[in-house]
Amino acid sequence: MIIIQNKTYLRLPFQFLVFFLLILILVSCSKDPIRPVDPNTPVTPPVIPDTVHNGMYVINEGNFNQGNASVTFIDFDDTIVEQDLFGRVNDRPLGDVAEAMKVYNMKGYIVVNNSNTVEVVSLPDFKSVKSITGFNSPRNIEFIDSNKAYVTNLLKDISVVDLNTMTVTKSIATPNWTEGMIRYKNFVFVTCIGKYSQPNSERTAKLYVIDSKEDKIIDSISTGKEPLGIVIDLREKIWLLCTGGYDNFEAPSLIRINPDARIVEKVFHFPDAKDIPSRLCINKGRDTLYFLKSGIFQMPISSSAIPGAALVPSNGRLFYGLDICPLNGNIFVSDAVDFVQYGFVYRFNQLTAAQINKYPAGRIPGYFCFSSTTTGK
Repeated sequence: MIIIQNKTYLRLPFQFLVFFLLILILVSCSKDPIRPVDPNTPVTPPVIPDTVHNGMYVINEGNFNQGNASVTFIDFDDTIVEQDLFGRVNDRPLGDVAEAMKVYNMKGYIVVNNSNTVEVVSLPDFKSVKSITGFNSPRNIEFIDSNKAYVTNLLKDISVVDLNTMTVTKSIATPNWTEGMIRYKNFVFVTCIGKYSQPNSERTAKLYVIDSKEDKIIDSISTGKEPLGIVIDLREKIWLLCTGGYDNFEAPSLIRINPDARIVEKVFHFPDAKDIPSRLCINKGRDTLYFLKSGIFQMPISSSAIPGAALVPSNGRLFYGLDICPLNGNIFVSDAVDFVQYGFVYRFNQLTAAQINKYPAGRIPGYFCFSSTTTGK
């Protein structure tokens, strides 16, 4: 049974109903007037589950310009679903279009794109610590060390955040849209889509190499159009998933890069330019890639070709977000429904592809953050 924290349904025994009716009769016969509720009376806060051990945050984007982004928490142990966690704890909206969330040193960092903020919360209580500002449509966050993080932006630059003061202290200039990041040794590899306002025929897609000690771009590698997904495998090879462009400029591709030599080692081309892949991720063992392309696809890093059939077909669902549980390898995928209604999260067994559970979520669930990482990065 799934318990939705603010909508819990219980069956009441007959004896309790009789007792309840008697209480109602006694109250209705009382000569004392019924006093209205004082609007200043403190409201009991929601029960916040212990989110340190075995659960997941679902980052719901919300609708553009409507400020209805939210966070859903799913407790795997008790099967409790807590909706709008940030709003219920902090008595204010999260913001407009939440993109991602990562955890570092018992704090959650939620990237809110159209609000130009990174909301910092303490864990496990999810209380607001600070709203970091000064971004240019932030996309993702990556922690460099205990003092510093990078935040990619849709426009202008990559922001450098001081984790002690929780402020943007400087930026790494780039006129282009930057998206995903991976740390490797003293470097950070950052995907660059190209100039946001241009069609893909005019964009130059690259993988930037940043020296994280100097906060400076020192190299770049040419890639396929729109390199949105980035992961690193157990052999220390970087994988990029390139959509080919929102305008179907070229066929999508999956690229393997040697980060030491900074060269492209292998390119896998997808057969259909209109069947755009997304949400590249990797399992805990870092030997198997996963991505969305209508359904959920599974691909060992040793494969010689892109798989032709989905591990989990979409079957009419609009699969939108994807990630792999670091504890047991279960596959989590979100259904955005129609980008207006509240969505859902599905949980599948990675070996049998059998559905394990289905959970309600907020509007446009797109990113997963597993709370088992709340003890550190």
